[in-house]
Amino acid sequence: MPQSTALREVEHEIIVSAPAVAVYRLIAEVANWPRIFPPTLYVDHVERGAECERIRIWATANGEAKNWTSRRTLDEVARRIDFRQEVSTPPVAEMGGAWIVEERDAATSRIRLLHDYRAVDDDPASLEWIEQAVDRNSQSELAALKENIERAHAMADLTFSFEDTVHIAGSAKDAYDFINDAHHWSERLPHVASVRLTEATPGMQTLEMDTRAKDGSTHTTKSHRVCFPHRKIAYKQVTLPALMTLHTGVWTFEETEGGVAATSQHTVVLNTANITEVLGSDADVARAREYVRTALSTNSRATLQHAKEYAEAKR
Repeated sequence: MPQSTALREVEHEIIVSAPAVAVYRLIAEVANWPRIFPPTLYVDHVERGAECERIRIWATANGEAKNWTSRRTLDEVARRIDFRQEVSTPPVAEMGGAWIVEERDAATSRIRLLHDYRAVDDDPASLEWIEQAVDRNSQSELAALKENIERAHAMADLTFSFEDTVHIAGSAKDAYDFINDAHHWSERLPHVASVRLTEATPGMQTLEMDTRAKDGSTHTTKSHRVCFPHRKIAYKQVTLPALMTLHTGVWTFEETEGGVAATSQHTVVLNTANITEVLGSDADVARAREYVRTALSTNSRATLQHAKEYAEAKR
């Protein structure tokens, strides 16, 4: 008997203590997604119009890194965003759905997340895998959305971004290669003690490394990286130091008249629960912010300086 090709449908929802208009805006602006949705690593616009857009999304599903292209239709009046995967990744044959934001009162909203999907060849095992991934990701996405929207309203100073730029008299390719070839970092960067880099899919890396602090101690971090030769490498840290609940970043390489501008950009959300434990009983958010920025900037600038020396030696 041939198996049905009907789309499976599922819905998840959550109540958020924030106005509907603010919730809709956060979901509509996909650049925020790596910061507010745990599975999302990076989102890039392929095409962008007033109401329709095509986006490419890199995310983890059941612990595996996947990417796909989606088309979205945005209706700000109805506070509804319909989406459809344009190019799905097996075992997904087709995936779509909608975000719907409903106003409960002036201060609270209901977010409904709808999905419909099919598996390649309607394979039962694949359908079960997709069902588990959709359920897990939907629950984590909605929980994170609730947490981050409510945190943004109450504690806006916990999220901040910054960047460092080094000008290199060399090529973007060579500077990019230095950052891309992170498996060499323990030999090339004094602050990196050891590195484990995997790249099961070209351009999608998992980087785990042990980094030395100024006091001689080491800490382990793990990141998923999305690589765009020879322009940029976006990443999301999934094993975090105690003072951060989120850390995303982008390495960019922009050709200039004299060479290349190599930039390291960071976005951080502070973990207030650990501030006094890490920095002392008198520490506050401002001190934690400065401490984290200094630590990340020091390592980034050191890495960029070594990339500069590497690229300029290649000339």
